Amino acid sequence: MNLRISTDIGGTFTDLVCVDENGHLNVAKVSTTPGNFSEGIFNSIDLLGEQYKISVHDVLKQCGAFIHGSTIATNAMIMRRTAKIGLILTKGHRDILTFREGGKEDSFNPHVDYPEPYVPRYLTGTVTERMNAEGGVEIPLNENEVRQVLRQLVKGFHVEGIAVCLLWSIANPAHENRIGEIIEEECPGLSYSLSHRVNPIIREYRRAVSTAMDASLLPIVRRYVNDLIEKLRGRGYAKPLYMVTSTGALLNAEEIVDKPIYSVNSGPSMAPRAGLLYATTEGDQKRNIITVDMGGTSFDVSITTDGKIELSRETRIADETLAIMKANVRSIGAGGGSIAWVDPGKMVHAGPLSAGAIPGPACYMRGGEEPTVTDANVLLGYLDPDYFLGGRMKIDPRLSEKVIQEKIAAPLNLEVREAAYTIWATINHNMVAAIEDVTIWQGVDPREYLLVSGGGASGLHIVPIAQELKMKKIIVPKLSGVLSAVGGLAADMTMDFHVSHFTDSRLFDYEGVNNQLKALEEQAWAFLSRTGVALKNTNIQFFAEARYAYQVWELNVPLRGDQIKDKEVLAQLVEDFHNVHQRVFGINEPGELIEFVNWGVQATAKMPEVKIKEQPYGGEDPAGALVAHREAYFREIGGLVKTPVYRGDKLLCGARINSPAIIEEPTSTLVVFPGSTAIVSKWGNYLIELK
Repeated sequence: MNLRISTDIGGTFTDLVCVDENGHLNVAKVSTTPGNFSEGIFNSIDLLGEQYKISVHDVLKQCGAFIHGSTIATNAMIMRRTAKIGLILTKGHRDILTFREGGKEDSFNPHVDYPEPYVPRYLTGTVTERMNAEGGVEIPLNENEVRQVLRQLVKGFHVEGIAVCLLWSIANPAHENRIGEIIEEECPGLSYSLSHRVNPIIREYRRAVSTAMDASLLPIVRRYVNDLIEKLRGRGYAKPLYMVTSTGALLNAEEIVDKPIYSVNSGPSMAPRAGLLYATTEGDQKRNIITVDMGGTSFDVSITTDGKIELSRETRIADETLAIMKANVRSIGAGGGSIAWVDPGKMVHAGPLSAGAIPGPACYMRGGEEPTVTDANVLLGYLDPDYFLGGRMKIDPRLSEKVIQEKIAAPLNLEVREAAYTIWATINHNMVAAIEDVTIWQGVDPREYLLVSGGGASGLHIVPIAQELKMKKIIVPKLSGVLSAVGGLAADMTMDFHVSHFTDSRLFDYEGVNNQLKALEEQAWAFLSRTGVALKNTNIQFFAEARYAYQVWELNVPLRGDQIKDKEVLAQLVEDFHNVHQRVFGINEPGELIEFVNWGVQATAKMPEVKIKEQPYGGEDPAGALVAHREAYFREIGGLVKTPVYRGDKLLCGARINSPAIIEEPTSTLVVFPGSTAIVSKWGNYLIELK
């Protein structure tokens, strides 16, 4: 066998998807192991070995690519368990991280404290130096000051790494590079990050904070990746380890170790890749897709328009602007493990706090004492206690009933099942609002988009969510329970290279821009040569980040070639910007001045395509997959209803499942709610039509 394996660590479960050369997909889903995430990975590989009836060593020996979506960087950021670092800035600019971009996020709320800087002021040192915006040396670097600041930070405060962000190092990095050399001389082995390498953009706060984040993640990610590689090698894996990036692309693990900030939010970024794969496989021509992923802890939403996954620099994490380009995924605390609670005004809430993997929902029998969304789904009859995770994990509905009765039903004087329904409806409302945030409030009509539903818990909620948004069609992949892991298999090796070079459409700097594009192209080809992928399977795409004059934020505009050779090519770029602005904001201003701020190139090395095996047609009648009837709660048709239950592995292509019904897969459950019909496609996925 020639296997490709993709893993994704979530807050509650660790997912694994394996594809062989014949297009057969196998999955493994196990509990996440906080404190030692690699243990969960190898538990999933153990389970995969049982399916193939071979040892873990043989599984990994036959694996040609091991792909990993890591939560290590994201969790470290959110929980503020990053390494202690020092920050070196230009003298006179010590408070870049304190001042941010002009104040508090909500300046009209006097009850919100001014946010603390990512690096405390006492760990921030300054040195005498100054580059100008054209790259000229205004004030030489005082190397003695650099050494004094380093000694104070390392010996006095025992920092584990250093971040360096000097003014206009993006125009001339000589001083930053020299500080890097001094760090190696003074503190051999100490990790450091230089801003012109991490995130070469104009905005000082964003460049500084992303560099500080990168430096604070370096020791953690390096230890994690090196440990994982060592364990994989010890179990027979001899190929490169691929890590998923913030854009949903793949990089060799060594590249991620050099810039660990690009692994933040790598797990959620895999979902839109999978959504695009399934939409394309099922013949969607427009490829306008809303992809959702509801796991145990979070609900993630992303948009793909015309086959292009939406990217953004505006993502925030741990109250900081991430400032790097990443897949524009909106995440909220809404998953199966989200805890339900009643506020003093007798209103029910669900999330954002989660029971996680430990202790998990009450029904997991691990000591959970809070009611969760999963507990509500158990009481509503949507989940089978004897077939949870395909029967590999036992759950106790009596514990669900106990905590919901005590914490929700009794305070509100509700019958326990009605209380469970209230939890279920509340979390649905939260998820609808999250989708509206990235669609309606951004000028996107969700009714014109296809909905791809993923995550182990999404099938229990997705139909009423789509009905509320008046969407027409849903794809629930057969492997929806491990959607993000599938996205890892669908990803290509990609790296973006950026440079800041300001000019505008009236006084365009042709020579300066073209020199920058040429330098970016050289970096891109150097990266592609390191991947080892054949030239015919590589691609380079140039783009500009531009805005109308006096606007604050830029839009990405692809270039039609590799240079801006003359006025005609510039006019095409200007026209393309107007079109992008119209698509994103619903308006444009032809004839207005356009400012070009950043330039970039995206280098892509194509990975092997995921070929899903077709199924033969088996007719519309699903009776052969019927395994039971059980009572499930559907308020719109009278409450408890005796509902047919089908096993997904027995449903054949063409089967038509009318509502109400429940379809059980080993890693997910799909509830076909009233007003919908599910049809099994030739690829084994569920196409849901909404009336």
